[in-house]
Amino acid sequence: MHKTVLVTGASGFVGSHLARAVVDAGHDVRAMTRRPDAYTGAGTPVPGDVDDPDSLAAALAGVDVAYYLVHSLDSDDFEGKDADAAINFGGAAAEAGVERIIYLGGLGVDNGELSAHLRSRRQVEQLLGVAGVPVTVLRAAVVVGHGGISWEITRQLVDHLPAMITPRWVKTRTQPIALEDVVRYLLGVLDHPDALGQVFEIGGPEVLRYIDMLKRAAKVQGKRIPSVDVPLLTPGLSSGWLALVTDVDMATARNLIDSMTNEVIVRDHSIERLVPGPTIGYDEAVRRALEARAAAS
Repeated sequence: MHKTVLVTGASGFVGSHLARAVVDAGHDVRAMTRRPDAYTGAGTPVPGDVDDPDSLAAALAGVDVAYYLVHSLDSDDFEGKDADAAINFGGAAAEAGVERIIYLGGLGVDNGELSAHLRSRRQVEQLLGVAGVPVTVLRAAVVVGHGGISWEITRQLVDHLPAMITPRWVKTRTQPIALEDVVRYLLGVLDHPDALGQVFEIGGPEVLRYIDMLKRAAKVQGKRIPSVDVPLLTPGLSSGWLALVTDVDMATARNLIDSMTNEVIVRDHSIERLVPGPTIGYDEAVRRALEARAAAS
C-alpha cells in the first residue's frame, strides 16, 4: 500500500540508503534535514530538527510512517539530548496522526549492565511511544557499510596499524550486519501489520569477536594484523588510543568503547519470519563496503 514516509537522518549513513530504497518501493519520501537546501539524496527534502519541537509539525503533517534514525554519540550529554529529542518527535508524530514510528536501536541484553550508549537506545525506544504512536524497533549491532562509524573504525584500524594492541573488549562477541540487510529489514516492516509496536533483533549470519572482525577485514584486503593482549588497557585509555589512530572524535570513541564491553548478539529470530531471506556474510559485507568507498572517492 502506498505511504507517505518521513525519514529522519536522511543524509546520514543508514538514512541515505533507506530513503532511496523507500522511493524505489513506490512510496513518497520526505527527507527531514536541518539543511534542506544542501540535500541531494532521494525523496523531497523538508526542514526539521528533533531538538526544535516547533520545526516538526510541518515535516510530519500528512505522514503515515516515520523512520527515526537520530543519535548523538558525539556529545558528552548524548543521553539527555537523545531523550529530549525522542520526546519531541514522538509528541509531534502523535499530534500529526502518524500511524507508526520505526526506530533503529541497539542489541544487548538489558540485565542492568548495559553501557550508557545502549541504555540510551532503550530509553529512546520507550520515549518515542509515550505520546501514543506505536513504535516498531529493530535492534542491531555493528552495521558494516561505507560511511558507518563502527565500520569506519574497523577499516581505519586495519589501514593504520602494523600490529593491534588488544584490550579485553576485543574478545566481546557481536553480530555484525551488512548495511544492505539493515535497509531490507527496515523496508520490510514499513507497513507489515505484524510488525506494529513490536521489537525485533537483526544481525548477519555470523557471531564474531571484535578481534575476529578486524583480522577478517584485514584478510579480505590481503593484509595481516598481529595482536598483543593488554588486558589492563582501560576504556579511557582505549578511547584515547582510538581517537589517536582514527579520525573519530574523543567523545564518540569513548561512547563506543564503553559499549564494546556488552555482548550484542541476536537471541530472537522472529524478524526472519516477517522479512525472510538470507543475510550477507561478514567478508562479503566488508568487500561491499570497500567497493562503495572506492566508488565514492
